[in-house]
Amino acid sequence: MLRILAFATSLALLLPAGAALAEPPKAAPARKADLADRVAGTYKGAVASDARGSSRDNVTITVTRTGPNKVEIKSDYPRIPTVTIPLEQAMDAILAASGPSVFLLDTVRSPDRLDLTIDDASWSGNRVATPAKK
Repeated sequence: MLRILAFATSLALLLPAGAALAEPPKAAPARKADLADRVAGTYKGAVASDARGSSRDNVTITVTRTGPNKVEIKSDYPRIPTVTIPLEQAMDAILAASGPSVFLLDTVRSPDRLDLTIDDASWSGNRVATPAKK
């Protein structure tokens, strides 16, 4: 009887410790939104000029955040290759911080309009969707 009582007491003392170990890990603190979050989304527009081809309507561009102030641009038009562009803010505009590509979004006058020039193809369009918040 004493053995059963000792076992039950030991088990009762271990339960709170086991419950503490079984708690799910706490979520990481939310990161502060940056320029890449601001411009991420799906845009529809047209290639207005292309040094290697003609203009084209109904071109979809997908802008995806890949890191702090950095986005990946993908297009459903083969003439516009997939590129990664670092971003910076200058006054009311978000633009390419470096590299050969032009990226321009005016956050005040037309916050959903994006202008791009990638590989000598100039594209302009408007946001039609934003990525889901996590």
